[in-house]
Amino acid sequence: MWLLAAVQFTHVVDFMMLMPLGPLLMQRLSLSATRFGALVSAYTLASAAMGVLGVFWLDRLERKRTLLMLYAGFIAATLLCGAATGATGLLIARTVAGGCAGLMGAVVIAIVSDAVPAERRGQAIGTVMTAYALSAVAGVPLGLGLANLGGWRSPFIALAGLAGIVWLLLLRFLPRMDGHLSQRSGTAGFTPRLALGWGLTFTVVFASFLLIPYLGAFMVGNVGLSLTDLPWVYLAGGAATFVSSRWIGRMADRLGPARALALLLVATMAPHLLFTHLPPSPLPVVAVVFVLFMTLTSGRAIPTMALVASQVPPSLRGRYLAVNMAASDGASGLGAWMGGLLLTSAPDGTLLGFARLGWLAVAVSALALGLLWTFVGRAVRLDATPAP
Repeated sequence: MWLLAAVQFTHVVDFMMLMPLGPLLMQRLSLSATRFGALVSAYTLASAAMGVLGVFWLDRLERKRTLLMLYAGFIAATLLCGAATGATGLLIARTVAGGCAGLMGAVVIAIVSDAVPAERRGQAIGTVMTAYALSAVAGVPLGLGLANLGGWRSPFIALAGLAGIVWLLLLRFLPRMDGHLSQRSGTAGFTPRLALGWGLTFTVVFASFLLIPYLGAFMVGNVGLSLTDLPWVYLAGGAATFVSSRWIGRMADRLGPARALALLLVATMAPHLLFTHLPPSPLPVVAVVFVLFMTLTSGRAIPTMALVASQVPPSLRGRYLAVNMAASDGASGLGAWMGGLLLTSAPDGTLLGFARLGWLAVAVSALALGLLWTFVGRAVRLDATPAP
C-alpha cells in the first residue's frame, strides 16, 4: 500500500508543483498568463482523455505490467519537462505526463480493490490517498526549494529520480496481479446504473473545485492574511489531512462507504459556508477553519473511490476506474473554470462573489447526495431481484 501511495505522491507532486512555479516559468520562458494556463490544463485534459481511451484495453493486461509501463512513460515525460528548452516542448512533455498519470491512478485503485477485501478496502484506499496530503505538506515546498536553488528544471529532474527508485521497488516487491484475467472480459457488465458512479464522482469533485483553486486568493484578499501566512495555513491543512485520511478510510469500512460518503457530504456543507463567508480574522482562526474545510472536503474522495470500485467485477474494474478518473479530472477542470467565471476581482484584490460560490458548492453536494441515494438504491434493488 505504501509503495502505491508513493506512486500517487510522485504524480500528484508533478501536477501541483507546476502552479507555484508559474512566476518563474513565465519569466524564464517568456510565457503569457494564457500560455501558462495551457500548461496547467494540458495535464488534466490529457489525463481525462486517456481515461476514456483506457476503457478499451486497461483490463486486458496484467496489472503490475500495466502500472510499470505507464509509470515508465510518466518518468520519461517528467525528465523531458526538465530538459525542455521552450514552451512547446514543455507543453508536449506535460501532456504525456498527464496522460500516463491519469491511467496510473486508475490502475493503482484497481490493484487495491483486487487485493484488499471489501471490509478493509476503505482503510487501504485511505492509506494510498495520504499521498495527496503529503504532497502538500512536503512535496510542493521541497520542489519550490529546489527551484530556488537550482532553477526551474531541477524539481522535475529530482522528481523523475525519485520516481525511478519507486519504479525499481515496484518491480521488485509488487506481486503479479492477474486474477482479473481469468474472469470473463468484454464490456457487457457496463450498465446505465454504473454510469451513475461516474456522475457521483463528477459532482463530488466539481463541488470541491468550485472553491479550492481560489482559497489562497480569498484568504489574502478578503480575510486579511499575508502571502507569508499562506504556507503555514496550507501546511496545517495538509498535515491534518495526512492524519485524517486513514481514519476516514477506517470509518468507511466500519459504516460502509455509502453511509460514510453521505455523512461527509452533509458535514462539508457547514465548512463550505463558514469559510466562504469568513470575515477578516486572525491567522489561528483562519487555520482552524481551513483545516476543517480541507480534512472533510478531501476525505470525501476516499469513500467515493471505495464505493465505485466495489460496484464492478475485477475483469471490468480497471476500465471502469479509468473513466471514473476521467470524470474526476474533467470535474476539477470544469469546476475551477466555472468558479472563475462567477468570481470578480476588485482592484484592491478582494474576491467578489465567493459567498455565492459557497452556496453553489453546497447545492452541488446536495445533488451528489441524490445521486448517491439513486446509485446505492438501484444496486440494492438489483441485488434483491431473483434470478430468472
